[in-house]
Amino acid sequence: MKKNKISKLTDIQFFVTQENGTEPPFNNMYHDFFEKGIYVDIVSNEPLFCSLDKFDSGCGWPSFTRPIKEVIKKLDISHGMIRTEVRSKKGDSHLGHVFRDGPKEAGGLRYCINSAALRFIPFEKLDEEGFSDYKSLFKGSKS
Repeated sequence: MKKNKISKLTDIQFFVTQENGTEPPFNNMYHDFFEKGIYVDIVSNEPLFCSLDKFDSGCGWPSFTRPIKEVIKKLDISHGMIRTEVRSKKGDSHLGHVFRDGPKEAGGLRYCINSAALRFIPFEKLDEEGFSDYKSLFKGSKS
């Protein structure tokens, strides 16, 4: 299944998820997108992030305070930096990095994620897309 899904990725989606690439800041689909819903791995369709945990960090990529489910974190010493890479658990897709400069009131983490690694599912389509269980994330929210 994964191989079939990978063959349908765009060049930038393949570069980011399979070659550990990074898309340009501010020139990507979700950096300034704040609709209600969830974000899933473009390769495996596994749920990753909720719009309620998304914030504008000013970095040019989508930023979240936490993932919906556990993600893989790996030491990344590429490009002369020491960072923590974030990968999807089921699809092993490169998603981005996590930093400790997020909102303190939300735990202090900033998951800086490439839009090209994500597919957004609007709240209104969660049932249709098979993600009904995730509607409970929004109970009591004002958005």
